[in-house]
Amino acid sequence: MVTESQHAPAKSDVDSRQEEERRLHERMEQIGRKLIVLSGKGGVGKSTVAANLAVALAAEHFKVGLLDVDIHGPSIPMLMGLDNHTLATDGEFLLPVMLSDSLAVMSIGFLLPKRSDAVIWRGPLKFRVIRQFLSDVAWGPLDFLVIDCPPGTGDEPLSVAQLVGRQASGVIVTTPQELAVSDVRRCITFCRQASLPVAGIIENMSGFVCPQCGAAVNLFGRGGGERLAHEMGVPFLGSIPIDPNVVCGGDSGKPFAMDPAAGPAMGAFSEIVRQIQQGTAEAAAGR
Repeated sequence: MVTESQHAPAKSDVDSRQEEERRLHERMEQIGRKLIVLSGKGGVGKSTVAANLAVALAAEHFKVGLLDVDIHGPSIPMLMGLDNHTLATDGEFLLPVMLSDSLAVMSIGFLLPKRSDAVIWRGPLKFRVIRQFLSDVAWGPLDFLVIDCPPGTGDEPLSVAQLVGRQASGVIVTTPQELAVSDVRRCITFCRQASLPVAGIIENMSGFVCPQCGAAVNLFGRGGGERLAHEMGVPFLGSIPIDPNVVCGGDSGKPFAMDPAAGPAMGAFSEIVRQIQQGTAEAAAGR
């Protein structure tokens, strides 16, 4: 168990507030685009989307960072096959775990001695740790930083939205049923109140195609995410069907985006990544 009395990632107590702000600003200015992956509720596949988005962007020869700020339930180490890794430093900054030359990963999970350890922290300490993950990690120049937030609109997503600076946008994940969609509606309101542009909505677990007969079954309904996007005036990025390859990839630590022939989910996901890239290019051109 990790409690508030235990040390968070190393941070000099004598650093001035001004120095902290300067370091954070300089680090964020080295990053082209920040994609903050959000969901209104848990269980919609948000971390899976974040992990595969980072992998897919890195496969397009972008320099990508993947930051897991789900302090109480970090999933990224397992999803990326990195759950046995620990963090190192260069004497001054924390070093992210390099999955490849183009993909760097950071998570609170790398600081836990055991996978079963619980992190029992209140808001101020979570804010401090998230700030350190943004300013005191040697990310280097990145084209994209993909940030996996916990569900809801609490401390972690609010801290990220306040700290990341310019060129940030929210990627919101839902499932089709109204119970999930109603929570995502609040998530969009959160983005607007936090002055965070919404890159778009992804509808995950959107139908299942039987591998034997080819019949499509809408286990959780269909179209809720697209209807909400139209209602709230934000882009709809696409639907990802239920695909056993997604489950196998998550359990084995090999995200399905590592295999271009991974099945129907990969086909749908490729179009989502294309739209995010296009939206990023348009935003850059309009600056």
